[in-house]
Amino acid sequence: MTGQLSGMILAEVDFYIKGLLKYELFGHELWITTTHVGLFLISLILIIFMIICHRKLKKANPMDRPGGLQNVLELFVQAMDNMVESTMGKNGKKFRNWICTIFMFLLFANISGLFGLRPPTADYGVTLPLGIITFLIIHYNGIKANKMQHFTNLFKPTPILFPINLIGEVAVPLSLSLRLFGNIMSGTILMGLIYGLLPMAATIGIPSVIHVYCDIFSGAIQTYVFCMLTMVYINDKMSTD
Repeated sequence: MTGQLSGMILAEVDFYIKGLLKYELFGHELWITTTHVGLFLISLILIIFMIICHRKLKKANPMDRPGGLQNVLELFVQAMDNMVESTMGKNGKKFRNWICTIFMFLLFANISGLFGLRPPTADYGVTLPLGIITFLIIHYNGIKANKMQHFTNLFKPTPILFPINLIGEVAVPLSLSLRLFGNIMSGTILMGLIYGLLPMAATIGIPSVIHVYCDIFSGAIQTYVFCMLTMVYINDKMSTD
């Protein structure tokens, strides 16, 4: 009886990754899923938004009073610059574009549930590559700044701690990706349960309050945390101490 009830509940909710289009490549069966569609739409929206902003700023006269969109863009860029500079100091200048890019992508991806999409960051196949890319950036800049000392630091303060230090380094992309995935996925499951189990009439107003936390608040917090940890890890590896 319990198993039948659980099956009925799971049949009513909708938080799974769905295959939308099947195709074959080199003899392998592949699917275009809701994650791919979400990534495509978010990337397309960001590209169009950037083109509009670029044209708007290019036509702006520096002697005129800035308009609404220009004010918003300047405030955003200033806030990002201040966040990067306060966290990374002198090392932050060359990472501003990367941090701003990943911040905007994650923010749009995390809050995409508000617009009927399944958040791409609720798929570990998205967050793990982000963690690996961050891991590579961290160690590339660490090697570039410290050369061989980057590797000898694994044996400090004593060589016996090398295995623990190595595990700590390998854990960085896993912790970054799992933290982001877990928080966004939990919100996706919660909203799926609410929409699947509540009567249709109750889903008009009640879920809006939970959307504020699961999508807007939690999504913004996880975006900030991912970017902040990325800056801290990079800056720490670039340190010459």
